[in-house]
Amino acid sequence: MQVLAPHVADLTRHMIEKEAPDLSRFLLAPMPGLLTKLEVKAGDKVEAGQPVAVIEAMKMENILRATKATTVKAVPAGVGDSLAVDEVIVEFD
Repeated sequence: MQVLAPHVADLTRHMIEKEAPDLSRFLLAPMPGLLTKLEVKAGDKVEAGQPVAVIEAMKMENILRATKATTVKAVPAGVGDSLAVDEVIVEFD
Protein backbone atom coordinates (compact mmCIF):
# COMPACT_ATOMS: atom_id res chain seq x y z
CA MET A 1 0.00 0.00 0.00
CA GLN A 2 1.27 3.45 -0.93
CA VAL A 3 0.38 6.78 0.59
CA LEU A 4 0.42 9.51 -2.06
CA ALA A 5 -0.47 13.15 -2.23
CA PRO A 6 -3.98 13.62 -3.75
CA HIS A 7 -2.68 15.20 -6.98
CA VAL A 8 -0.15 12.35 -7.43
CA ALA A 9 -2.81 9.71 -6.72
CA ASP A 10 -4.98 11.19 -9.50
CA LEU A 11 -2.12 10.93 -11.97
CA THR A 12 -1.14 7.34 -11.11
CA ARG A 13 -4.21 5.95 -12.89
CA HIS A 14 -2.64 7.20 -16.16
CA MET A 15 0.65 5.37 -15.57
CA ILE A 16 1.34 2.24 -17.61
CA GLU A 17 2.12 -0.90 -15.60
CA LYS A 18 5.62 -2.04 -16.52
CA GLU A 19 6.08 -5.80 -16.54
CA ALA A 20 9.25 -7.02 -14.83
CA PRO A 21 11.70 -8.91 -17.09
CA ASP A 22 12.04 -12.67 -16.64
CA LEU A 23 15.37 -13.16 -14.85
CA SER A 24 14.80 -16.82 -13.94
CA ARG A 25 17.38 -17.88 -16.56
CA PHE A 26 20.18 -16.11 -14.73
CA LEU A 27 22.08 -16.51 -11.48
CA LEU A 28 22.62 -12.92 -10.36
CA ALA A 29 24.99 -11.59 -7.71
CA PRO A 30 22.79 -10.74 -4.70
CA MET A 31 25.43 -8.36 -3.30
CA PRO A 32 28.76 -6.84 -4.28
CA GLY A 33 31.63 -9.20 -3.64
CA LEU A 34 34.40 -11.40 -4.98
CA LEU A 35 33.58 -14.56 -6.92
CA THR A 36 35.77 -17.15 -5.19
CA LYS A 37 34.45 -20.41 -6.63
CA LEU A 38 32.46 -21.64 -9.64
CA GLU A 39 31.11 -25.16 -9.36
CA VAL A 40 29.77 -25.40 -12.95
CA LYS A 41 30.80 -24.79 -16.55
CA ALA A 42 28.86 -24.38 -19.79
CA GLY A 43 26.95 -27.56 -20.69
CA ASP A 44 26.72 -28.91 -17.13
CA LYS A 45 23.38 -30.12 -15.83
CA VAL A 46 22.41 -28.83 -12.39
CA GLU A 47 19.76 -29.94 -9.92
CA ALA A 48 17.65 -27.73 -7.68
CA GLY A 49 19.62 -26.79 -4.57
CA GLN A 50 23.00 -27.67 -6.06
CA PRO A 51 25.80 -25.18 -5.24
CA VAL A 52 26.70 -23.16 -8.34
CA ALA A 53 28.98 -20.37 -7.11
CA VAL A 54 30.49 -18.87 -3.97
CA ILE A 55 30.76 -15.12 -3.38
CA GLU A 56 32.88 -13.61 -0.61
CA ALA A 57 31.41 -10.42 0.78
CA MET A 58 32.38 -8.72 4.04
CA LYS A 59 34.68 -11.66 4.93
CA MET A 60 31.76 -14.15 4.68
CA GLU A 61 31.27 -16.82 2.03
CA ASN A 62 27.82 -16.93 0.46
CA ILE A 63 26.92 -20.11 -1.42
CA LEU A 64 24.61 -19.50 -4.37
CA ARG A 65 22.48 -22.49 -5.37
CA ALA A 66 20.43 -23.43 -8.43
CA THR A 67 16.72 -22.81 -7.97
CA LYS A 68 15.62 -25.52 -10.42
CA ALA A 69 16.97 -28.41 -12.46
CA THR A 70 18.35 -27.09 -15.75
CA THR A 71 21.45 -26.89 -17.97
CA VAL A 72 24.16 -24.21 -17.83
CA LYS A 73 24.20 -22.21 -21.08
CA ALA A 74 27.07 -19.80 -20.35
CA VAL A 75 29.30 -18.59 -17.53
CA PRO A 76 30.15 -14.93 -18.22
CA ALA A 77 31.82 -14.39 -14.82
CA GLY A 78 35.12 -15.90 -13.76
CA VAL A 79 36.77 -16.80 -10.47
CA GLY A 80 38.45 -13.72 -9.03
CA ASP A 81 35.98 -11.30 -10.62
CA SER A 82 34.70 -8.45 -8.49
CA LEU A 83 30.91 -8.52 -8.89
CA ALA A 84 28.35 -5.75 -8.62
CA VAL A 85 24.78 -6.24 -7.43
CA ASP A 86 22.65 -8.04 -10.06
CA GLU A 87 25.64 -8.89 -12.25
CA VAL A 88 25.13 -12.13 -14.21
CA ILE A 89 27.24 -15.01 -12.92
CA VAL A 90 25.67 -17.95 -14.76
CA GLU A 91 23.10 -18.16 -17.57
CA PHE A 92 20.83 -21.21 -17.70
CA ASP A 93 18.82 -22.67 -20.61
